Amino acid sequence: MTVMAVSSDYLDFVLEQLAPLGHVASRRMFGGVGVYANGLFFALIADDVLYFKGDDALKVAFEAAGSQAFAPFGHDKPMAYWTVPAEALDDQESLLDWARQSLEVAARAAAGKKKR
Repeated sequence: MTVMAVSSDYLDFVLEQLAPLGHVASRRMFGGVGVYANGLFFALIADDVLYFKGDDALKVAFEAAGSQAFAPFGHDKPMAYWTVPAEALDDQESLLDWARQSLEVAARAAAGKKKR
């Protein structure tokens, strides 16, 4: 079993950086933390690593930036979450740009579920 501890300092840092998105909240889940903006689940934190939700189009940008897929069950079963590019963690505007793209993916996914 993988331990996905999240330190309160790292969580506080992430929430502070993402605050300009609107109402940003977190919820502990499965040893990690889910991150929501304005009610949309778009990010997670595991082992003090921030991951943003992606889709097929955003996957290309994440891969180009050197991001890795979140794969808690092994590399043959990646989830649709990607490590935030390292440089974005040092540049709030870049981080918010990635976050907004991820929120768009989350919004499309939520809209798709409502149509079913």
